[in-house]
Amino acid sequence: MAPSSTKILSLQELAELTESELLGDASLLIHGVGSLEEASVEEVSFLANLKYKEAMKRSKAGAIFISPDAERLPGQNYLIHPNPSLAFQKAVEFFLLTSCRDTGFIGIHPTAVIHPSAVLGSDVQIGPCVSIDQGVVIGEGTRIYSHVSIGPGSHIGKQCIIHPHVTIREQCFLGDRVVIQPGSVIGSCGFGFSTDARGVHTKLDQLGCVIIEDDVEIGANTTIDRARFRKTCIGKGTKIDNLVQIGHNVCLGPHNLIVSQTGISGSTTTGRNVVLGGQCGVVGHIHITDGVMVASKGGVSKSISQPGKYAGVPVLPIEEHNRQQVLLRKIALFAKRLDHVEQTLKSSN
Repeated sequence: MAPSSTKILSLQELAELTESELLGDASLLIHGVGSLEEASVEEVSFLANLKYKEAMKRSKAGAIFISPDAERLPGQNYLIHPNPSLAFQKAVEFFLLTSCRDTGFIGIHPTAVIHPSAVLGSDVQIGPCVSIDQGVVIGEGTRIYSHVSIGPGSHIGKQCIIHPHVTIREQCFLGDRVVIQPGSVIGSCGFGFSTDARGVHTKLDQLGCVIIEDDVEIGANTTIDRARFRKTCIGKGTKIDNLVQIGHNVCLGPHNLIVSQTGISGSTTTGRNVVLGGQCGVVGHIHITDGVMVASKGGVSKSISQPGKYAGVPVLPIEEHNRQQVLLRKIALFAKRLDHVEQTLKSSN
């Protein structure tokens, strides 16, 4: 069950708020949101994936956000929108977004340590125990929560949100409206060593920078390594999940989606709208072109030059990978048949 809300809207008001088409009882009062399985008659839910249509038929929700082409049942109230998940999110934010989500700290907290050379824009909020080193520039309206560390020479754009316990090391450059979730590390040293004839490893200092463009979001406990001597770059609008490792000199194109536990090795580049599913592994020094989607646990061992869906280790076009998987599941049967053929041949001789 969703957290309780003291806010109430009629379905007509909710339709106007979410820019949805209302089909049903406009006067019904809605008190909150819920899942299809748990929502009550005073709550709204949504159907964004047709595999849950049976749950929708059983739902007791007062109204359901659906797409224009979704099946409709008689007697049910619907809020029709081309993107029901996005419309439902507006309802979630209305009912559940409260002042309790704010820290209560306004402006610059007295425990923050800020170097005199740092430049802060207007309406910047800096929480308890934040450390801001020399030469840092922070754009207007940016919020920096408790225990964040920002290294020397780093620049953070406007309207960014830096959650607690984030580390942004030296010479990192963030665009506007960047969101970094708790525990992430931006600008850590890349994994670079020189090994001599005796097998001794000597560290190669990573002296480049990290550039994160506008509207990027980085999940909790994700690490993005600084380049050895040039830049690691995260393209505009890219969204990175929790627990992702981005190696040094990697350059991700705009509007990529990188899902949890994926690792991308150094000097790899991606094009526009690349999607890497959970636990993907990508080797270094390759390029993945625009519009590539790699299924979970995919292993990318060489460059991909054609857009499309890929899967497997190493990855193959998904249709070819699926055909191979079908054959592999039958391998015991094939082996049995082959053994029968061999026995038949022996007995005939």
